[in-house]
Amino acid sequence: MRLTKHNHACVRFDDGDRALVIDPGIWASPEILDGVTDVLITHEHADHLNPALLEGVRVHAHPDVAKGIDSAVPIEVGEVRTIAGFLVEAVGGTHAEIYEGLPGVANLGFLVDAPSGVVYHPGDSLFVPEVRVGTLLVPGGGPWMKLGEAIDFVRAVRPRRAHPIHDKVNSAEGNALVDRWMEMKAGVAYSRVGDGGEVSV
Repeated sequence: MRLTKHNHACVRFDDGDRALVIDPGIWASPEILDGVTDVLITHEHADHLNPALLEGVRVHAHPDVAKGIDSAVPIEVGEVRTIAGFLVEAVGGTHAEIYEGLPGVANLGFLVDAPSGVVYHPGDSLFVPEVRVGTLLVPGGGPWMKLGEAIDFVRAVRPRRAHPIHDKVNSAEGNALVDRWMEMKAGVAYSRVGDGGEVSV
């Protein structure tokens, strides 16, 4: 199964004739949705959700997000669902705090079954799931986190491998710094997948 990183926090899964996308936000290009019937949205923020890209696809999102999208199907924390042929579980529930309880919005992480182990996309959260994770998509930057928290998150999840997402907020030099610390301290196989890059999962 192939995972493609596509700008910031958007990723695409392809396996034969199956395709699934998570978080096509304002920095995603329309071609990421070619041949896609279903999309997962972690939360309502524009860097994860661009309504202009969602015409003609089913959107699976938290009820708070789904109520504002005509094509949306609500999915709740703890629900397991087969979506576009992929087994998906929704976990977490809350966006990480930036300051004084804000933003205070719902956030779902998604566990997607893959041949080499579950792939975990946490959205804007550092929620640690109870299942064994094969591939962790670890947030690499944002106003709601610091680098040490990301390293602790990887250590707590204990995946076989980790790749950074949520990194468009960083400069190239900032991403290189994140990579250096992750390689030194995260304790797992870690590598950066560039925009448009692919890995097998």
